[in-house]
Amino acid sequence: MIAALVPHIWFFAAAAAVTYAADWYLHQRGSYLINRLSRVRAGLPIRFLLRQLMLILLLARLDLAEEPLFYTAAACFLLFYGLQAPHGALVTLIRLRRTMPVVTRNVDLHAVRIPDAPPGVLLRRSAEKMLHLDIPAVAGILIAAETGVDAIGYAGAALTLLLALLSIAVLLPYVRRSRLAPPASAVLKAVDGWLREYQPTVVLYFSGSNESAYQGNMWLETMARIDGRPLIIMRERGLVPQLAETSVPVICVPAGTHLMNLDLSTVRVCLYPANVGKNIHSLRVPTMKHVFIGHGDSDKLASVNPYSKVYDEVWTAGRAGRDRYALADVGVRDEDIVEVGRPQLEPIRGWTGTVKNPIPTVLYAPTWEGWDDNPGNTSLLLAGENIVRRLLNAADPVRIIYKPHPFTGIRSAKAKAVNARIRAMLDKAAAERAAEPRWAKEAASAAAGQGAAKAELVRIEARLAELTATGRSGGDDAEESRVSLADPAREAETAQLRAEWNDAYWRSFGWWEHRTVTGPQPKLYDCFNQSDAMVSDISSVVSDFIASGKPYAVTDSAALGPEEFKRQNTAVRAAVILSNSAEELDELLAAVADPAADTQAQARRELKTYLLGPDEPTSMEQFNAAVRALAAKAEARNQGVAQRVGEQAVAVPDAEAATSGAGAGDPQAAAEADAAADPDAPAVPGAEAEVRAEAAVTEGTSSVR
Repeated sequence: MIAALVPHIWFFAAAAAVTYAADWYLHQRGSYLINRLSRVRAGLPIRFLLRQLMLILLLARLDLAEEPLFYTAAACFLLFYGLQAPHGALVTLIRLRRTMPVVTRNVDLHAVRIPDAPPGVLLRRSAEKMLHLDIPAVAGILIAAETGVDAIGYAGAALTLLLALLSIAVLLPYVRRSRLAPPASAVLKAVDGWLREYQPTVVLYFSGSNESAYQGNMWLETMARIDGRPLIIMRERGLVPQLAETSVPVICVPAGTHLMNLDLSTVRVCLYPANVGKNIHSLRVPTMKHVFIGHGDSDKLASVNPYSKVYDEVWTAGRAGRDRYALADVGVRDEDIVEVGRPQLEPIRGWTGTVKNPIPTVLYAPTWEGWDDNPGNTSLLLAGENIVRRLLNAADPVRIIYKPHPFTGIRSAKAKAVNARIRAMLDKAAAERAAEPRWAKEAASAAAGQGAAKAELVRIEARLAELTATGRSGGDDAEESRVSLADPAREAETAQLRAEWNDAYWRSFGWWEHRTVTGPQPKLYDCFNQSDAMVSDISSVVSDFIASGKPYAVTDSAALGPEEFKRQNTAVRAAVILSNSAEELDELLAAVADPAADTQAQARRELKTYLLGPDEPTSMEQFNAAVRALAAKAEARNQGVAQRVGEQAVAVPDAEAATSGAGAGDPQAAAEADAAADPDAPAVPGAEAEVRAEAAVTEGTSSVR
């Protein structure tokens, strides 16, 4: 605006370039500022319109208000904005008509025709791309104003309008019926047809925020190995792309009404890894038994949520979970708790009693800050930097692996800042260590092997990208549902490559190098296997790490004191208890360096059995036995209900026949009377139909067996 008022063309051009670049950068970064600007009525279209208005003002201040260039600019921008409406309408229509009521994986929907999606470039950030088409007009008009050659301005305006029209034209073919997704009714019918053919027996029901994908991912391997025919039901579209590779069929049903109308009559056991509101849409189905399995086993209050009493059973890893509910007294009955172990812990390797590398590796895996400001939620805020600093300054060298919780910083800006400072501390320490002669010599000798490992990572990641890519680049949910089918050969190769990737990852840097690990790969359990000890907080991470038998420390962030801290938290009874100063870390490091100094070894072995259950039978065997037992209960319940409803439906016509003189010339009444006299006689057709109808209504499903 200042450049327009002055007026100064080159100043204006520079300012316009900065605003274009800033807008592009903020959208690329997904900055929160974009959303905030929209909320204060300074959204994307307004910002472009203001820039164009400033250009009109500039022309007026340059005394060009009576020139054809001025009218050309005004007409161009008016027409350009007029074209935004049909373009936006087409994009919205395509997106709506390409949105199916479900998103699937490993589900064959051949019964409906799902066409290819439009190229992603046409729909991804479409409004931003369309608005940026004004650049030729803006640039041309500025050049024309500076040089006096109006033809340049006319050409720029024409190019902008032509590109806008082309953007609309290329969208038109994709609104044809043949390019849109099939109707919702047809898709749901196809899904029900597949369900009747597949007949799932065990369901993992998962719902949550975008940050909670790990809660479902941790159960995928268990579901793939479960007895019966497994199915995963999800509720949020945004979580489907975050779901790890699996051979188990997946159906994402966002709408509760659609879910409640799916034919799940063959399902006997439904497993819930999280307590969320949308669970109610599945809990209402009486023909299946409902089980809370959680997404970790810890002493947090979330592990004894009173909501858990809505389930038929609650499955815990070991005896500790049962005792935890008894102490909490939240309404979960002891007979409804089943100990099944933790099948996910099988990849964790046990402690050998000696460090894996010439120097010990300590994993620092703090949990997140939680939804409230309880100081006991995480060690990050009060102790995190002290823990890392003391490990870095230990008398003997230590390698640190830092793996923060995926939720870290989503609620607390302070936790986010501490996390950033810890990562900076480790980066600085790694750089300083690399400059020391001892470690420089190690790096030189390991350089060739690390280079080979990095090259191997590139190769493996490229191949994994090929294997995991389903459909064309830019395909939408509908197309992904069509092409995401199970391929045993691909799955076997993917599993092999992921194992190779994990091995190459840890070989790609030195055993002395500090490391921050974020994201889904490498997994937390891989970090367990690389470490010789761990520092963490009250969370399921501690319970899981106990499976390794390695020394560990837990931070008493709320300053309860060692005795009270151990009394309140079962999982820390074999731990080194840290204060917020972390001065007790020397005890942990001593236990790692010398087995004779490891005074908690026997306590850890006993605590492992108490928390996670016995080693034999295996956790997977215990889990499958629990599934079979509960499925049998569900089957017995359904048969009992069907029998009782049938007896009631037959009894009512018999009573009516008796009061109206059964057998007096009424063949139907006579038949009913004979049936009442002979219990073994087959039911009359009318009564049998009534029994089936009543049973179907009672169960809320299509049939009862």
